[in-house]
Amino acid sequence: MKPVSLFGKLYLIPTTLGEMNPDDVLPQTIKRSIDFIDFYIVENEKTARRFIKSIQPEKKQSELQLSLLNKYTEQGDYTKMMQPLFNGANIGLMSEAGCPGVADPGAVIVKMAHEKGIQVVPLVGPSSILLALMASGMNGQSFAFNGYLPIDAHDKKNTIKQLEKLSQEKNQSQLFIETPYRNNKLLDTLVETLHPNTNLCVACDITLPTEFIKTKSIKEWKKNKADLHKRPCIFIIHKY
Repeated sequence: MKPVSLFGKLYLIPTTLGEMNPDDVLPQTIKRSIDFIDFYIVENEKTARRFIKSIQPEKKQSELQLSLLNKYTEQGDYTKMMQPLFNGANIGLMSEAGCPGVADPGAVIVKMAHEKGIQVVPLVGPSSILLALMASGMNGQSFAFNGYLPIDAHDKKNTIKQLEKLSQEKNQSQLFIETPYRNNKLLDTLVETLHPNTNLCVACDITLPTEFIKTKSIKEWKKNKADLHKRPCIFIIHKY
């Protein structure tokens, strides 16, 4: 087996959470990393190239080699897209938005890197999950991210009730997300299902000019809802 020192490194490169000036939310370490990395594993080639150009306009796009990692990627392709690491080259892993490996398919590449003895280098950048929790006023000492709730209406309501119960029993904030075009419907379901005194934080368009973050009781949300249609959102509930 090749000595670990001869392998490349896997850099986890955060991206912006929407269309905005990268300098407002990303440190210079991102630019410096993109300067010397030519191999990337990304979710979408077009948006990844656009992001790289916004960070480092002088970077020659023709020199970039991008591998796609999404729900259509075959498991057998993972080792192939990681091959540059074994040849001594560095690879940048990028999410479509935010931090790679967190609520993101890139986690499978990070796992394989550890198994193969590849050094993983996480870089600083925006995470919608942590930013929402920070701004929610809820329990940052104990929380759980639950991903997407079930699509079936009955199963979704049951899951919401279970998360509410868990929140109260463990004093634990429960975070989850929804496909943006279903946000308003989910908000309606939350208002209908949760106890009036349960707190709900809705955090959407985080770091963007249209940012909206509000924490209110369900009783208060019933009086004044928000239009969340097609806006990336994090939902957090906590019953004290």
